[in-house]
Amino acid sequence: MSFNGTSITNIPLCFETDLFYALTSSRSILCMLLNIFFGSLSVVTVCGNLLVIISITYFKQLHTPTNSLVLSLAVTDLLVGVLVFPLTIKFSTSSCYYHYNLFCKVRASFDVSLCTSSILNLCCISIDRYHAVCQPLTYRTKINDHVIVTMILVNWSVAVLVGISLLIARLHQIICIKPCLTFVVVANIMGLLFAFYLPMIVMLCIYLKILLVALRQARSIQNTKSRATVSKMERKATKTLAIVMGVFLMCWFPYFLCTTIRAFSKVTVPDVWLEALGWVALSNSTINPFIYAFFYSWFRSAFRMIMSGKIIQGDFTNSKLL
Repeated sequence: MSFNGTSITNIPLCFETDLFYALTSSRSILCMLLNIFFGSLSVVTVCGNLLVIISITYFKQLHTPTNSLVLSLAVTDLLVGVLVFPLTIKFSTSSCYYHYNLFCKVRASFDVSLCTSSILNLCCISIDRYHAVCQPLTYRTKINDHVIVTMILVNWSVAVLVGISLLIARLHQIICIKPCLTFVVVANIMGLLFAFYLPMIVMLCIYLKILLVALRQARSIQNTKSRATVSKMERKATKTLAIVMGVFLMCWFPYFLCTTIRAFSKVTVPDVWLEALGWVALSNSTINPFIYAFFYSWFRSAFRMIMSGKIIQGDFTNSKLL
């Protein structure tokens, strides 16, 4: 993610202090170990989200509106593992922080686009859960395939547009003079507001409303047994996806808070802290598949069938996942 001219991948993690100059070999070993660790994290991210994508696209039982949004989120996380992780590993100790060239600007635009895509997908998931829990009788008519496809297309269009806009702004920033300072400040404010803070507030308000409705439904004794069963399934899905949103905010909020402090105050945030928080934020893309596997028994069944190669041996698209 990138604001105020600084990308989460632009600050060298192995920051060269006097100590590192004196202990060059130790610095090299540290960087090598970090590269191995982050490389492994990238592989886990790609494999985990690939399992989610194959599961949802292959098994018909998982062809639901909610899972279509989960699929879009998994594609975003997969791209983080394929694009952002390797580039970050390669350039964490490079001169991107000191020489912000064209390639570094392109890489920063990937950060922004994929983060924006993630949080917009989570917003759409919260809207889906709101209708499923708060308006169950009209859920299937309001949240249909057409609406889901429209949501996904809008999400990705906005994310790509934000990334391209950032790239264009950065290219023009090179020739920027004093009148541009106002534009840069406004751009930073709008970027932080619309890329994180505003969607965060919207999601928190929606899930708070869902919680209040769920508590009210739990006290009600007017539902039949079959309807109560459906409500229980919806509540479990809502709880799981709320956890996904909560983990996203826990991973990204510290980075955005430090970025905001650094951009609009005189408080100094050490470069190495911002770099570390950037990696914590990116690790969110690694965590999501484990959340699905832990809370959803049908995802665990799908993962086992895929990893065992069973789906290659025959047609199991209509299999009942337990």
